[in-house]
Amino acid sequence: MTSRRSVALLLETSNAYARGLLDGIIDYLREHEQWSIHLGEQERGAKPPHWLKNWRGDGIIARIETEAIANAVRQTGLPIVDVSAARLVPSLPWVETDDREIARMALEHFLSRGFHSVAFCGENYFNWSRWRAEAFEEFANEAECQFESFDSGSRRRLNMGNTRQRTRLAKWILSLPRPTGIFACYDFMGQQILDVCRELEISVPEQIAVLGVDNDQRLCRLCSPPLSSIIPDTRATGYAAAQLLDELMTSSRTRKSQPAQILIPPQGIAERQSSDMYASDDVDLVAALRFIREHACEGITVNDVLRQVPLSRRALEARCQKLTGRTPHAEITRIKLERSKRLLRQTGLTVHEVAQRSGFSQAEYLSVVFKKQTGQTPGEFRSSGLAGS
Repeated sequence: MTSRRSVALLLETSNAYARGLLDGIIDYLREHEQWSIHLGEQERGAKPPHWLKNWRGDGIIARIETEAIANAVRQTGLPIVDVSAARLVPSLPWVETDDREIARMALEHFLSRGFHSVAFCGENYFNWSRWRAEAFEEFANEAECQFESFDSGSRRRLNMGNTRQRTRLAKWILSLPRPTGIFACYDFMGQQILDVCRELEISVPEQIAVLGVDNDQRLCRLCSPPLSSIIPDTRATGYAAAQLLDELMTSSRTRKSQPAQILIPPQGIAERQSSDMYASDDVDLVAALRFIREHACEGITVNDVLRQVPLSRRALEARCQKLTGRTPHAEITRIKLERSKRLLRQTGLTVHEVAQRSGFSQAEYLSVVFKKQTGQTPGEFRSSGLAGS
C-alpha cells in the first residue's frame, strides 16, 4: 500500500482569495489521491511556521510574499509551487490569476457602458497591482479613452486612518472628469474610493463608477453602494497549483530550466450598483441597452429591442455604435458569449446546455460564433482554463 504524500500549504486563511485557492486544492484532492495536509491558521505576510524547519514532507504550495517564507521553502529542497504574484523565487513554478485579462475585462466593462474617461487606483508596490495598471492603461489608450491613475505611494496597503493618504486620494478623485469609471486594484481599495466619494458628496455611479477585483462578497455588499467586482477563478488557480505539484512530486525532475507559469483568467464580473449606469443622457438608448443586458440570454433579437424604445433601427444602431463602439446585435452577442464563457468555466454543462442557457438557438451556432470571436471552440476554451501560458 502506497503511503500518502505529505504536503504543506503555506496560505493565509484570512481572505476570500486564499480561501478560494484552498477550495481548488480540495477539489483536486477529491478527484485524485488524498494527501496528508499540513495547514495552520496564518495571516498574509506571516512568518514561516515553526514546524517547517524540521518537517519531512513531499511538497509545498505557498504564497511566497516575504523573504522569510522564500528562504524557508528554499531550504526544504522539496518540490514547490508558488501561488503569489510577488515572484520572490523566480526559479519556482508559478500559478496566478491573469492580471492582463482582468484589466481587459475591466476596460470592456466601462466601454460597454459608454465611458470614455477611465482611471486606475492602485498600490503599485505589489506586482499584481502594477501589472493591472499597465495593462489597463494600454487597453485604455488603444480605445482612445482619457486615462488617469493613482498610486497609494506606500509599501503598506492604503490605510484610511492616514490623513495624508486620505487627502491625496480625495484630491485625485476631485480632479477627475465626470463621468469617470475607476478600476480599483482590489475590493478593499474600491471600498475606500466609495467612502471618499460619499464624504465628498460625489454621486456613485452617476459621476464616478467604481469596479473592484476579487468579489469578496461580504465586503462588496458592505460597501455603499454595493461594489461591482471582477471574479477571479481562485478555484481553478488552486486546482492547477495542486495538479502541478502532483506532477512535480511524481516526476524525478523537480527543477526545470524554464519553470511552469500558469495564468488563470477571471470568471466574469459581479455587477452591482457601484457601476450600474450608462455614461449617456440618451434616455432611449440607455433603456435599450438595459433591456439588452437583462434579456440578451433569452434569445432576443434587435427587433425585440426596437419594440421597447421609440427609435428606428438606423437611429438605434447609430447611437449604440457611438456610445459603446458596437451595434445592438454585437452587444447582444457579446453578453451571450460572456455568459457562455462563465458556464463553460464554472459548470460541467454540455455545450448544448450552455448554448440554451446563453440564448443561442443551437450548440452548432454557439460553436461557430465562439470560434469566430475567441479563436477557440467551446471545448478548447473550457480546457484552456487550466492551460499553461
